[in-house]
Amino acid sequence: MTVTAGEASGDDRIIRESGIDARIAMIIQPVLRGIGFRLVRVRLSGQSGLTLQIMAERDDGTMTVEDCEEVSRAISPALDVEDPIEKAYHLEVSSPGIDRPLVRKSDFTTWLGHLVKMETSTLVTDRKRFKGKIAEADEEGILIQRDQAAYGEAPNVRVPYDAIAEARLILTDDLIRDALSKDNRARKEARKRHAEQEDAPEGADDDNERED
Repeated sequence: MTVTAGEASGDDRIIRESGIDARIAMIIQPVLRGIGFRLVRVRLSGQSGLTLQIMAERDDGTMTVEDCEEVSRAISPALDVEDPIEKAYHLEVSSPGIDRPLVRKSDFTTWLGHLVKMETSTLVTDRKRFKGKIAEADEEGILIQRDQAAYGEAPNVRVPYDAIAEARLILTDDLIRDALSKDNRARKEARKRHAEQEDAPEGADDDNERED
């Protein structure tokens, strides 16, 4: 995956696909947004036959097995119509997982304090590969606190977003605990919103609009 200039419609990711993966992303992005999901990553691989892997999630970061099935049903017709892949392939829809790829600025903010493995498209302090804790994240980039700085290297390095080619969280006990906690909170909030919507009287919004 590479950072590309220009934005696909509705795509706020800073790390995006190239080639055939980018074309597939353009096709499925509007479909995903229409049913309340956002794209994390598209990857077409030739392992065990041709496999198209779509990583997606809801805006709150959750993604259930039922959600994966819903996404698969929604994007399959669009892919059949556009037919971007010439050969037969297997469609695989999944959640990003705990050791997830970080593709949006908000991802780095959400997972502040956790270990990340990162590759850059250009040299940053004479290196392209970094491993360390996300110490800071702002609108311009992130500050990585290296876990094992080589002799003579600064313990911290600032990496601008436009230099990041790929970034992924590293699985740790702290990450697992934090991820499960965030997921539980998100699911509780989603259930609460759903319950409030069901309890709201029918036509309440329409009445308010007429009074305005």
